[in-house]
Amino acid sequence: MILKVFEERNSLGKAAAAQAAAALQRAIAERGAARIIAASAASQFEFLAALTAAPGIEWKRVELFHLDEYVGLPMAHPASFCKFLRERLIRKTNITNCHLLDGEGQPGEVIRRTNEAISASPIDVAFVGIGENGHLAFNDPPADFDIEDPYIVVDLDQACREQQVAEGWFKELADVPKRAISMSVRQVLKANEILAVVPGPRKAQAVKACFEGEITPSAPASILRTHPAATIYLDQESAALLSPATLSRLAASA
Repeated sequence: MILKVFEERNSLGKAAAAQAAAALQRAIAERGAARIIAASAASQFEFLAALTAAPGIEWKRVELFHLDEYVGLPMAHPASFCKFLRERLIRKTNITNCHLLDGEGQPGEVIRRTNEAISASPIDVAFVGIGENGHLAFNDPPADFDIEDPYIVVDLDQACREQQVAEGWFKELADVPKRAISMSVRQVLKANEILAVVPGPRKAQAVKACFEGEITPSAPASILRTHPAATIYLDQESAALLSPATLSRLAASA
């Protein structure tokens, strides 16, 4: 795992998109197709804008999996991650092979269907974020590092739900669903390559906990340190609390 630190969000997004585009092009050249996982969050805005504008990607050969979705939330809701991906990735690229998680469907059936699809062959690259509480996908602390099921139903903790209000997705805490369908930690780690896009000052404490503390379910994204091909993209604000020793050991500054 390496850290890459950029001055601000736009340069971070462009650099992460360049690595992502290269991963997609490489998979398509080698196998004729690419399988990806995409996160849905405000932290991904600049990255997805740059990725969808990148030339030379045969998007018709890309198969997309959804990282997580709220249980019970309609796809038309402003906070729906299905809506997010449709607007910011799918419609811009005309990806047709998509496995979106239906928040209004029966969770057991949605999970069964998507587990079967994602298990068909390896994921080439996962695009993820890190929550303010250190969550990876919607695996809030203490996360389950052992469960092998690709998708699971999880309970969202208050810090996670408060983040969604602070980012403007919901008007108040009572509006935020308390459960979600989430990709499991072990399924995220099965991706051949992981790109974590983590800008902004609100992520600084989580970044410090995940990359300077122990690898622990209490800081779920700390598990990314065990992956052989994970790259963490930070800006100066999200990296602000990291020590010089950590930066010199892990960072490839840009």
